[in-house]
Amino acid sequence: MATAEEARAARDAKLDALHERLTGAVEALVSGEDWRRALEFAARLRARSFRNTLLILAQHEEAFEQGRVPDPEPSYVAGYRQWQALGRQVAKGQPGSMIFAPVTGRFASSTPQDAGSWRRLDRFEKPKPGEVVRSRMVGAKPAYVWDVSQTTGEPIPERPKVAPLSGEAPEGLWDGLAALIEAEGFAVTRVPDASAIQGADGLTHYGTRVVSVREDLSPAEQAVTLVHELAHVRMHGPDNEDAARHRGIREVEAESVAVMVAAAHGMDAAAPSALYVSDWATTVKDKSPVEVVQETGERVRKVAGSILDALPTVQVGSGDPPGLTREVHAQERPARAAAPVAELPRPSHPAEHLARSL
Repeated sequence: MATAEEARAARDAKLDALHERLTGAVEALVSGEDWRRALEFAARLRARSFRNTLLILAQHEEAFEQGRVPDPEPSYVAGYRQWQALGRQVAKGQPGSMIFAPVTGRFASSTPQDAGSWRRLDRFEKPKPGEVVRSRMVGAKPAYVWDVSQTTGEPIPERPKVAPLSGEAPEGLWDGLAALIEAEGFAVTRVPDASAIQGADGLTHYGTRVVSVREDLSPAEQAVTLVHELAHVRMHGPDNEDAARHRGIREVEAESVAVMVAAAHGMDAAAPSALYVSDWATTVKDKSPVEVVQETGERVRKVAGSILDALPTVQVGSGDPPGLTREVHAQERPARAAAPVAELPRPSHPAEHLARSL
């Protein structure tokens, strides 16, 4: 039996391998088409973190090339015991895709409003009387998941097909998006053509709090444009601490949210030149392109996920097998509540127009 030190060394070696594979997967995202494909896959597997979707896709593609799985992309993904709970068993000789799983720690404080007062509790340590206990992520460990094609047992329903008719938007999509924008205190209006909004497809004006979309676009294009503008409303307003981010990154984020929401509805969203990773990932100071891509992808995934969760539309699944009712994966369980940190001042940001990239 391995000693604790040997077990830690083995775990660290696996984590190093994961980081190396993740870096390779990110560096492979060179063009806008590569980025769009990664986003579309993340939309179909949005229950997982962005970095884990990249890892799963890269390892599944490798398995496909080796003839171990029948399709180039996975459909339903779950852990070993989760598949067992659904009446299926991982097939003999099928290695899983290794992903990052969070390691959480318990922290206690008698003055929770003071960010510096939190102390980590030992494994079996109990808090002192009057102390508040919260959990937060303190590290990562390797975990494994398998695609349904790597398992045998009880039948699993096929992924729902939700592709709309060409040029049409899914029922309820426009109204649902408009309601979300209006809930943020903005009005939604249609304008005759691009000349009314500076030559763009859509425009968000923070001063007048109006979102405008061209009505001479197809219904599908109008809906995708409205998603782009909703992303600006939620991510880049004057009161948002991310608003001061580089303009190019803001456009990438908004268009990427549109790509993910469209993909979740079986729609196609074009990837304009603004999404070329080799251009925008090098524009952020003090961060490597790999870091920028990972952080951008995770922000996009969270915003797109919150939009999709709030829409009354028919969508593709989140990557969970049907019947898996647990809302959070054991392999990727987030902290229940993070210890608070000192609030940072929000940067000032003038009201401005943010138009959808053409």
